[in-house]
Amino acid sequence: MKVYYDSDADLSVLADKTIAVLGYGSQGHAHALNLHDSGLKVVVGLYAGSPSWQSAQADGLTVQTCAEAAANADLIMMLVPDMVQPQVYRDEVLPSLKAGKVLAFAHGFNIHYGQIHPPADVDVIMIAPKGPGHLVRRQFKEQRGVPNLIAISRDASGKAHKIALAYSKGIGGTRAGVIETTFREETETDLFGEQAVLCGGIMELIQSGFETLVEAGYKPEIAYFECLHEMKLIVDLIYEGGMSRMFYSVSDTAEFGGLTRGPRVVGEESKQAMKKILQEIRSGEFATEWILENQAKAPRFKALRRMMQESRIEQVGKDLRTMMSWIAKP
Repeated sequence: MKVYYDSDADLSVLADKTIAVLGYGSQGHAHALNLHDSGLKVVVGLYAGSPSWQSAQADGLTVQTCAEAAANADLIMMLVPDMVQPQVYRDEVLPSLKAGKVLAFAHGFNIHYGQIHPPADVDVIMIAPKGPGHLVRRQFKEQRGVPNLIAISRDASGKAHKIALAYSKGIGGTRAGVIETTFREETETDLFGEQAVLCGGIMELIQSGFETLVEAGYKPEIAYFECLHEMKLIVDLIYEGGMSRMFYSVSDTAEFGGLTRGPRVVGEESKQAMKKILQEIRSGEFATEWILENQAKAPRFKALRRMMQESRIEQVGKDLRTMMSWIAKP
């Protein structure tokens, strides 16, 4: 596997270009500020009246409407939310797209699932940091970086790969390392990880463990500590050194219990469910469901979110976290 670093990227590829970063949220602010600090010409694109307008100006950046920024830019990075992107693209970006411009993304959803169809004479690339925006910004300021993925959907200019690497260098990605992927691979694996493991699987595992203990008569507070609170300790150990580091750090009792009982909780039935989820992602079934949900103003999504927020484990956790002075208050 080829990994690209600073020496593989030429920032001068973007030296005479104007880069429009559309959006100033988690990723948007990090990309814009890092590119600016790398000496590149950056303009932030926002909708008129956006609460982020003054923030971006206060950070020393030029701010324009999305349409103005797109018209004035050579490279347009789409960092507004996935479900907003198609409309922003149609209304604000497409009218000024012309041969030689570059359309960039940090996630492949709308290209892979055909919600955005760029003109044939425009480069279409992806630069995706594997970390949240605040980490991308902090690592850059500390002269380090967060690993990036890059992908090329269309290379109309013959320079798309060099441009993607230059952009990655501008936000600090080549300091850590850049791996090449495809829009399909990035999109499908990202959705799968979120649904089956990171945001879906782990949440349901925590919830089920909590409910099992409470239904057996144990105090909800004790169940919260054992099934949710201590999750951070375990995840931090895995993050730092893999599963081997985690098992090395816990007791032999915990290791033996985990190795022998874990597969009974997440076994073949769970793996088959994961395969079904992956199939729905690859076929576009999930994408269609999510797109239609948003077109209907997201009633099911809002109901599920409310139910989660009102669940017993969330109420117990809210009270217990007042005891934890080390946790930053939202």
